[in-house]
Amino acid sequence: MVDFRWNEWNEDHATKHGITASEAEQVVINAIRPWPRFVGRGKWMVEGRGQGNRFVRVVYLVDPDDTLYIIHAMPLISRRRR
Repeated sequence: MVDFRWNEWNEDHATKHGITASEAEQVVINAIRPWPRFVGRGKWMVEGRGQGNRFVRVVYLVDPDDTLYIIHAMPLISRRRR
């Protein structure tokens, strides 16, 4: 089971592009190879299908207690999916 940590900052920041917290969590939980991908400075990135079958990118950190802290989530337009 994966645990996520949410607070006021990441709820506001990670959902500002119209992705809900639960949708971002589902993209991370349902990640398939080659995801997640380490992108540096402690950050991991996942791209996958969200609600309505849209593509979503999620960036998160892994806390010392192994909870995931989502810092960014956004829908991917066709140009960014490549």
